[in-house]
Amino acid sequence: MLNKYPLWKNLVIVFALVIGFIYALPNFFPDDYAIQITGARGSTEVEQRVLDRALAKLEQEGIEVKSSLLEERDALIRLTSSDEQLRARPAVQAALGNEYLVALNMAPSTPGWLRSLGAGPMKLGLDLRGGVHFLLEVDMETALNQRLEALSGQIKRELREERIRYRGGDIEDQARIVLSFRDEAARSEAFELVRDQYNEFLLDETTEGEEFLLTLTLSEAEVRNIQEYALEQNLTTIRNRVNELGVAEPLVQRQGADRIIVELPGVQDTAQAKRVLGATANLEFRMEARQDAPSAETEQFPFRDNPQRTARLERDVIATGNNVANAQQAFDENGQPQVNITMDSVGGDLMNRATRNSIGRRMAVLFIEYRTETETREVNGEIVETENRVVEKGIISLATVQSALGSSFRITGLDSIPEAAELALLLRAGALAAPMYFVQERTIGPSLGQKNIDAGMMSVMLGFGLVLLYMLVFYRGFGLVANVALTLNLMLLVACMSILSATLTLPGIAGIVLTVGMAVDANVLIFERIKEELKAGVPPQSAINAGYGRAFVSIFDANITTLLVAVILFAMGSGPVKGFAVTLCIGILTSMFSGLMVSRGIVNLVYGGRRVEKLSIGGKLENA
Repeated sequence: MLNKYPLWKNLVIVFALVIGFIYALPNFFPDDYAIQITGARGSTEVEQRVLDRALAKLEQEGIEVKSSLLEERDALIRLTSSDEQLRARPAVQAALGNEYLVALNMAPSTPGWLRSLGAGPMKLGLDLRGGVHFLLEVDMETALNQRLEALSGQIKRELREERIRYRGGDIEDQARIVLSFRDEAARSEAFELVRDQYNEFLLDETTEGEEFLLTLTLSEAEVRNIQEYALEQNLTTIRNRVNELGVAEPLVQRQGADRIIVELPGVQDTAQAKRVLGATANLEFRMEARQDAPSAETEQFPFRDNPQRTARLERDVIATGNNVANAQQAFDENGQPQVNITMDSVGGDLMNRATRNSIGRRMAVLFIEYRTETETREVNGEIVETENRVVEKGIISLATVQSALGSSFRITGLDSIPEAAELALLLRAGALAAPMYFVQERTIGPSLGQKNIDAGMMSVMLGFGLVLLYMLVFYRGFGLVANVALTLNLMLLVACMSILSATLTLPGIAGIVLTVGMAVDANVLIFERIKEELKAGVPPQSAINAGYGRAFVSIFDANITTLLVAVILFAMGSGPVKGFAVTLCIGILTSMFSGLMVSRGIVNLVYGGRRVEKLSIGGKLENA
C-alpha cells in the first residue's frame, strides 16, 4: 500500500508553512525604545523644525539616537535603551514646551516588505513589556447630582414659562427635588407638567402647614441608567485620551459597576499618564451675548485655538456635553469640513427652545477643562518637573444659527479637517460624565518585563528541548519527523497569534508550554499504533497508514475536549485567564494540523511511493 497525499493536500501544507514562516518572522525583530512627539491638540502638526529642536536637545544631553522619522502629523525618535528613553522624554518636553506632547512608545522594527504584507510581531502584555496599571473609580454621586441639577434647571424654567409660582427646587438627599407652592391648584398644575414631560421621576404630594409640597424622586431604574451612562461615557472618553499617549495595544475595560481598568504597556511615566487620563472636562453650549446685555449676565472667553481672540457669551447654559449622543466629522455641499451633531432627547428639546427665537444669532461651544499640568524646566543644569492645577476655558466653535435646531444639527465654518475631527471628538467623548479618582496604580518596569520574558522563554525552550530529546531516544527516525513537525507547530502558533493580533502574556507563555506537550501526544499515539501494527505482522506501508488513520479519533476527541475547556475559560475568565485560553485555543488547532497533516506529509515524503522493508520507530529496527 502506498502512502501518498494528493497534490492539493501537499499544496495546502506548503502554503500554510510558507504563510506561517512569513508572519512569524517579524517576531525576530524586537521593538525599539522610542519617544513620540504629537501636538497637544489635534489641529497642531509636528514640523521638521520641531523635530530638529528635539534632536538638538538629545544631542546636547548626550542621548544616542538610532533614527528619527517625521510622519504625517507627528514624529518618532528611536533610542538605544530603556534608560535612554526615560531620560529623553523630559528633556525633549522641556525643549518643546506644553504645545507638544512627548510620550514614551515602543516602535516596531519590522522590515518594510513584511509590513507591506500586513505582518507584524505579537503584541506583548503588561507583564512582559512593562508599563502602568491604573484602577479608576467613577464618582457616581456627582454623576447623579449633575443630572439632577440639569433637570432641576429645566423644570424651574418651564414653571416660569407657564407662570406657575413656586419656591425651592433645590436637590435634597442626592435623588430628590422638592418644590413648594402656595396653593393646591398651582401644585396640581406643576404635577401635570412634570408627570407629562419627566417620566424619570416618582411624584409625591404632601402638605406642611400652609405649604403644598411636590417631591420629585428619581426612580431606581433612572438612577441605574444615569450611573451606567456615566461609566460608559467615561470609558469612551478614557479610550480616546489613551490615544494621546501613543501607546500600542492599551487595555481599557470596565470592572464592576463603577470602576475602569487602564493598562498601558510600554509606558513608564506614571505622572504623564495620570495627567492625561485624569483630566476632568466638560462642554457647554451658550448663546453669544447681545450688545446691550448687562455685564452681570455675560462672560468673556478666549478662543481655544487663538487666545488673543475673544467673545462675550451669556451666562445661561443651553446644554452640556452630557447631552451629546454622537458627533461625526463630515463635509458640507461645498466640500468644506463640518461636524454633524446628534443630541439626546433632553438636549434636543433644550436646543430647540433656545434657538427657535434666536435665528441669526451665534451659538458657542465652550470647552472647560480641569487638569494637572506638569511644567518641565532646567534648574542649575538639572531637569525639574512641577505640577500645577489649571482650569482652561476656551471657545472651540462660534457659529450662526440659521434655523431652529433640534436633536440633529451641524456646525460649519470650521477652518480645517483636523479642526473638525478634533471638535467631533471633543463633542462625542471629550467630557467626562462624572469625575474619576485613581484608587490603585502599579508600575511594572521594563526590566521586570524582560525578566518575565527571559523566564518564559527559558521554560519554553527547556520543555521543548526535553520533548525533542525524548522523541529522538524513543522513536528514532520517526522521532525526528515528530520534532520537525513540533518545530513547525511552534512557528504556526506564533504566526497565528501575530495575524490575529493576540496579546501574549505570561500565562500565555504557560499555554505555549502546555501546547508543546499536547502536540507531541498526537505523535506518540500515532507512533505507538504503528508499532502495534508492525508487531502484528502488518507490512510497514500498511502499518503507517493504519497508525495515522486509526489514531485520528483518539487525537480528535482529546483535543476537542481541551478546546471546549479553553473556550469556556475565554468566555468566563478575564485578564490573564483570557491570555492563557487564547494561546491554548490556537495551540490546539495548530497542534492537530502539524501532528496529523504535517507529520504525515513528511512521513509520506520519506517512505511513500517505494517498497519499505523496515521502519526506524523504536529502540530497534522493526522488520516487515
